[in-house]
Amino acid sequence: MGLIQEIDFGTPASTSQKQVTLMVDGFTVTVPEGTSIMRASMEAGIAIPKLCATDMVDAFGSCRLCLVEIDGRNGTPSSCTTPVAPGMVVHTQTGKLKDIRRGVMELYISDHPLDCLTCAANGDCELQTQAGVVGLRDVRYGYEGDNHVFKKNDGAENFKWMAKDESNPYFTYDPSKCIVCSRCVRACEEVQGTFALTIEGRGFGSRVSPGMHQLFIDSECVSCGACVQACPTATLSEKSVIQIGQPEHSMVTTCAYCGVGCQFKAEMRGDELVRMVPYKDGKANRGHSCVKGRFAYGYSTHKDRILNPMIREKITDPWREVSWEEALTHTANEFRRIQYQYGRTSIGGITSSRCTNEETYLVQKLIRQGFRNNNVDTCARVCHSPTGYGLGQTFGTSAGTQDFDSVEHTDVVMVIGANPASAHPVFASRLKKRLRKGAKLIVLDPRRTEMVKSAHIEAEYHLPLKPGTNVAVVTSLAHVIVTEGLFDEAFIRERCDWDEFQDWASFVALPENSPEVVGKLSNVDPELIRGAARLYARGGNGSIYYGLGVTEHSQGSTTVIAIANLAMATGNIGRPGVGVNPLRGQNNVQGSCDMGSFPHELPGYRHVSGDAVRDIYESLWGVKIDDEPGLRIPNMLDAAVDGSFKGLYVQGEDILQSDPDTKHVAAGLAAMECVVVHDLFLNETANYAHVFLPGSTFLEKDGTFTNAERRINRVRKVMAPKNGLADWEVTQKLAQTMGLNWNYQHPSEIMDEIAMTTPSFAKVSYDYLEKMGSVQWPCNDKAPLGTPIVHVDGFVRGKGKFIRTEYVATDEKTGPRFPLLLTTGRILSQYNVGAQTRRTENVVWHSEDRLEIHPHDAENRGLRDGDWVRLTSRSGETTLRAEITDRVSPGVVYTTFHHPDTQANVITTDFSDWATNCPEYKVTAVQVGASNGPTEWQRDYNEQAEQSRRIAPLQAAE
Repeated sequence: MGLIQEIDFGTPASTSQKQVTLMVDGFTVTVPEGTSIMRASMEAGIAIPKLCATDMVDAFGSCRLCLVEIDGRNGTPSSCTTPVAPGMVVHTQTGKLKDIRRGVMELYISDHPLDCLTCAANGDCELQTQAGVVGLRDVRYGYEGDNHVFKKNDGAENFKWMAKDESNPYFTYDPSKCIVCSRCVRACEEVQGTFALTIEGRGFGSRVSPGMHQLFIDSECVSCGACVQACPTATLSEKSVIQIGQPEHSMVTTCAYCGVGCQFKAEMRGDELVRMVPYKDGKANRGHSCVKGRFAYGYSTHKDRILNPMIREKITDPWREVSWEEALTHTANEFRRIQYQYGRTSIGGITSSRCTNEETYLVQKLIRQGFRNNNVDTCARVCHSPTGYGLGQTFGTSAGTQDFDSVEHTDVVMVIGANPASAHPVFASRLKKRLRKGAKLIVLDPRRTEMVKSAHIEAEYHLPLKPGTNVAVVTSLAHVIVTEGLFDEAFIRERCDWDEFQDWASFVALPENSPEVVGKLSNVDPELIRGAARLYARGGNGSIYYGLGVTEHSQGSTTVIAIANLAMATGNIGRPGVGVNPLRGQNNVQGSCDMGSFPHELPGYRHVSGDAVRDIYESLWGVKIDDEPGLRIPNMLDAAVDGSFKGLYVQGEDILQSDPDTKHVAAGLAAMECVVVHDLFLNETANYAHVFLPGSTFLEKDGTFTNAERRINRVRKVMAPKNGLADWEVTQKLAQTMGLNWNYQHPSEIMDEIAMTTPSFAKVSYDYLEKMGSVQWPCNDKAPLGTPIVHVDGFVRGKGKFIRTEYVATDEKTGPRFPLLLTTGRILSQYNVGAQTRRTENVVWHSEDRLEIHPHDAENRGLRDGDWVRLTSRSGETTLRAEITDRVSPGVVYTTFHHPDTQANVITTDFSDWATNCPEYKVTAVQVGASNGPTEWQRDYNEQAEQSRRIAPLQAAE
């Protein structure tokens, strides 16, 4: 309910629309045509009583409180649904209206429990507020409304309070307090697009119901919180408010989960977080949220969190708690020793896509200025590095082309290798809303995801391609567009290199790229390829959204290039409703790339070989910057096994669980002499660490995140760091201990340095972000307001570049031993390796990783739903339970990677993208068979992990 009072009904003010002047209670008001009377009254400073009206959903006019009288018209229309008209004279406070409103409110209150003083919503209940507004002091009808009873199927009445539904871990549902305003139902439909709620019954017996007489936990509800936010009473209440009490103050900050970049009001009571309320003015989420951002913040106070630095000599020793000074001194001495003994390039670091831009910038600065090498990499290596390469080569910018608002102008949406409903649910809700208004959808995915068919949406085309054939299928789409003359010649001649286009067109027109040939190797009906290509080319504004199902392949970069080719060939670049849009997986994966986290690039994607770029940092930092790229994460691990790489600083990443070929990662870490993990919890990588530096959550720090649309959002500290230091302060203290003269007093000073040295951030400052709310880079003198859409008048690189995309089959082949293909992904309730969400109530929905297998494949192996199965590849094996479903095609199996007990990456191979080393997570040849439970390797590993988490008694440090 936190944003309900921020009403914004009707059409927003705009000077480009026809204006209408009317009179409201004697005040002259001029508003745009189409504005509601309620909104016009607000413009005049006149508040009209309301209950069913909220800016979250379309006007409904059911509560009968916002009635008005209009001169010359009969009746009392609702002000929220009645548009203004020229010369209209409106009265909002006549005696007749007061009597009607008071009578309506009497009926609501007679149907409501008598527990206002003990109600969790006391002080934050719109029903209480509006009763006061209309002057209601007593109820003539008594308080025995039918809403306080329920009826059995036989019609017999049992007078008792209707039972609360406490099944959802985050909120309660008390039907006795429901006034049937339908706001929750409409929010579920219009905002979330899940259609999980309905109104059942009639008259006083009507009530909100999740599904068909289901509990919330058993219904299709996705716990996004939209219904709770919309509810004007305590019918739907956060359990945290019931337990802690109403919040006293709030601060706007940015979510630390996926790359959508939702903004929230963190509402506090003292130093305790009461709830996260979606921020209406958040330009990425527009007041909406998902279960993770809305509710799953409990990890910040979880008992597993480590709050004191720890060291140990050997990874088999128990941890010993020490002071910050001892931990940092020990780390600095070890890094110096290793470099003295093994050479300058024998150490490196990994930045975090969950930390702020400022913190990431400092880590890469520490490595380049302090370690004197370029051995820095980031988790984007294993997710979206092909995006940077592919879009950089074709367009000249290593980022998406649009803002999220752009989806409201699209006519045809192509979703490739992504499931926004699970991984980017707030964006998915906006996309679904557009689809319900008539936009067409094309899905390229081996699985039948929620985007293919769900409530009130269905893809026009689903191409269930065989994992590993992305390049072939996207190139085949281009084949149809070229051979049938569906390309935009005018756009290409103006914006792209025509000779390169002709060369590319001759390539895609080859017979081997035809739908008939590609259909055989990809298992996709050729007519689906032709139909999808024609729809994308002819359907109006065409937009492409893609995810890790594109990038995490041996040809990930090639697929990104193929997608860019497709957009350029059809002219779908440079305006609202079109574009190429990577859906970034983590909250700041875009920012970590922007900040120079790759071994070959300084901040702003400028290659380390550039003399002019190095001069900027050499003059500022006072050291020589190496002009040769450093080691990537896989190279670091290889070098460690070879004996030449001995020290690693890992901030906020769990490479042992998230990176491919777990055994190789473990071998590399075990071969190092000083592994420093800087994180919230003793994660899987910490099993091989010698130093643990406790991290801080997004609630405990100031900074910025950059989301998937290049939007720079403020992160604001709402509570003091429980470990004593924000992450940027830890990195600064380590740099100081190593002899660097760093003296930042606040993250704003770090951003000032970023802006001073990085052209695309030139005008960005904390003051500017406070003024603007957020901006999208590039933000500089050429684009002082930021850049929602790039490549509007021309490509950043000059002319758009068409590049041939030859299909090269992965080296990972199926055969008699490994006949199935494994692909991986996420589920709605969990996030990445689960370090955060597994320490929240989200585990209710997904307590273990499961293997999805088609009924045909399961029957051939004698498997039943829920059976333990052994999953084996050329790299290793693990066990997990089976889920039999036709969401996957025969020959394909699928699992998530949220739980360390599964160790899914024991199975994945070391094959990677040819250009960026992004691992090929999405294509692994496997066999599946019956099992009695966890493998010996899993049992040994879990025992070792448990031993590694031993912390010696505190006196051992004294």
